[in-house]
Order: sequence, then structure tokens, then C-alpha cells
Amino acid sequence: MDNLAIDQNVITDKPLVDENLAYIKGYLNRSIDVKTTLLNKPEVHSKISELADLIVEAYNRGNKVLIAGNGGSAADSQHIAAEFVSRFFFDRPGLPAIALSTDTSMLTAIGNDYGFDRLFSRQLQAQSRPGDIFIGISTSGNSKNIIEAVKVAAEQEVYSAVFCGEGGVLADMADMAIKVPSTSTPYIQECHICIGHIICAIVEQKIFGQ
Repeated sequence: MDNLAIDQNVITDKPLVDENLAYIKGYLNRSIDVKTTLLNKPEVHSKISELADLIVEAYNRGNKVLIAGNGGSAADSQHIAAEFVSRFFFDRPGLPAIALSTDTSMLTAIGNDYGFDRLFSRQLQAQSRPGDIFIGISTSGNSKNIIEAVKVAAEQEVYSAVFCGEGGVLADMADMAIKVPSTSTPYIQECHICIGHIICAIVEQKIFGQ
């Protein structure tokens, strides 16, 4: 009887596994759908290409890229900066890029002294110079500290680009907006890192060639 009970439990567990598998397939399909929509947005492709070329020009004249975001977008900022500084597809000299979300002492000092909204604008004011490029990442398009950073970028003569989704005010504030055709945070984030990778690949190839 004990063995029979165990067998019944194993049988009962099978639909739970099937539900997981169905969810996995559904998630992947939804993610693919967003990327497929992005694939058919030539106006977005043009902006990605333009931003890559602007970054190449900035590097060629001795400027740098500064990147910022919150939460998962903070991780994306660090990820993209690391691709520039270290390498992407092949070995070459590092390219100057700073993620503004990494220094805990700086973040807590600015947050404590000036407020969370000025987390990135203060760093941008201190570390940027004319001709640099700022990339702000915000899935909502409404992140207050990215909004403040875009304002400071204009004052500093720093070109501002934002990665966002379909909504929010940032698209109308920055010099350029690369908008993912979705309102779902996870799918937007997945496209943001894909776009970041594309830009890194183009920049690396145009500057160093391989």
C-alpha cells in the first residue's frame, strides 16, 4: 500500500511539470513576439545604427559613454559598460564606459545628501564633459533619476539617448529614444540588452575591425 501511495503521488505530480513546460514555451513565444515586432521596426533600427555611429565618433575624439538605470536596468547598464571596457566579440583595447549604478558609497552619499532623484544627475555633472554620451535605461520611461540625468546632460553638452518601452516622458526629453514595442517590463529588458549588444558589436567592429 505504501508503494502504491508513492506511485499515485508521482502520477499526481506530472501535470505540474506539464504546466511548467507550457509556461516556459508561452514565455519564450511572448518574448520572441516582441523581438519579432522589433525586427519589423526599421525606424528603430535606424536609431540603433545612429547611436552606434555617434558612440564611434565620441570614442574617436576621446570622449566616453556613461550609462545608468534602476534595478534590472542598473544591471544592464553595468553589463553594457563592461562590454565596452573589456571586450565583446574579440580582443582589442578597452573603450571608456562608466555605469553610474556601481559605487555604493557614491550612491548612498548622493541618495542621503540630495535624494534618490539626483542619483545619476549628480554623477553626470561631476564626471561628464562636452561630447560624452549618456545612455539612460528605463523600462517605464518615467524614472525620475533618469529624467534628472537627461536634464543635466543637456546642460553639460552631453548627448542623451534613452532605452525605454512604449510609454513614459523620457522619449520626448532625450536627444534620442530607442523604444521597445512593449509595455511588459521583462520583455522590454530582454530587448534592451539585445540592443546594447548590437551597439557594442557595431562600435567594436567600426573602431578596431576584425
